[in-house]
Amino acid sequence: MYPQQIIDALRHVNYPGTGKNLVESGMLEDDIRISGMEVSFSLIFDKENDPFQKSVMKASEVAIQTYVDGNVAAHIHAKYRKENVKQATDAPQPLQAKHVIAVHSGKGGVGKSTVAANLAIALAKKGLRVGLLDADIHGPSMPKMFHTEDCRPISAEVNGRDLIEPIEQYGVKMLSIGFFVDPASAVVWRGGMASNAIKQLIQDAHWGELDYFLIDLPPGTSDIHLTLVQTLRLTGAIVVTTPQPVALVDARKGVDMFRNEKINVPVLGLIENMAWFTPAELPNNRYYIFGKEGGKQLAEELNIPLLGQIPLVQSIREAGDEGTPIAMQEGHPAAAIFGEIADKLI
Repeated sequence: MYPQQIIDALRHVNYPGTGKNLVESGMLEDDIRISGMEVSFSLIFDKENDPFQKSVMKASEVAIQTYVDGNVAAHIHAKYRKENVKQATDAPQPLQAKHVIAVHSGKGGVGKSTVAANLAIALAKKGLRVGLLDADIHGPSMPKMFHTEDCRPISAEVNGRDLIEPIEQYGVKMLSIGFFVDPASAVVWRGGMASNAIKQLIQDAHWGELDYFLIDLPPGTSDIHLTLVQTLRLTGAIVVTTPQPVALVDARKGVDMFRNEKINVPVLGLIENMAWFTPAELPNNRYYIFGKEGGKQLAEELNIPLLGQIPLVQSIREAGDEGTPIAMQEGHPAAAIFGEIADKLI
């Protein structure tokens, strides 16, 4: 191991305030020390209460473990260009949201993030104050779906404390782990590290007063789900599935997780995505590619509301990929479906 390997690894870590990597930002101190498979160095922050410090130091540790061969132990120290006196206001910021809703899926690929993005916009269009947290650590997609890939959160001083300012787009305040990592690099984080990063995006951010705070959870069940339950008082959860039997098996597990006595979060309803395929040239035809009404039947079996059935329509996928979710398009049938789901949720 030699210093240039450490420098190259840290080029994969961006400082959110500038969008540049740590080396380009001049944040790496010239004090790299290597002893066997241990390395120590310092990162220079502008001030002691920099809101990005924790996440940047975690990401730096992960980058070294990922891009330097061998089992490397990294000891990272923080230095500051300007010293601050830490104040009592450094306590975690309480989330001021009337309703906190987790959007969950038992498996990936069922359209959970598409549902979360469009539901957030549908609620905002009704005049509600909406926040959206992209908590899918390993597959953050909200920056692309909200056309904010080039945006970088900045810090704002609130009541004497520096907080992360969410990005606002389409009437929704949004933060994503995607703003803090290199989009071309895999996020290889242990459970505890990922959970701490999510807690920081909740507690060290200036969300303001919200009517609805939606959380796009990672698929499956993990430490992150337990952390969120312990950090926030969830109003309830929405489970997204396709009608396919394989997806329904995992959706059932997701419902069971929230109903577990240790978690005890109400399941507000189930959304069946890709319920049928309707070609644009045959708008009245329905083709049940993934099975017919599997989500509806599961909702009835588990005695939870069916909030809606969303068809597999090409324009929904295209709108998400272009960064203008379909809920933005007045008069589109799919936008009307998300509006109806928002009404049922309210």
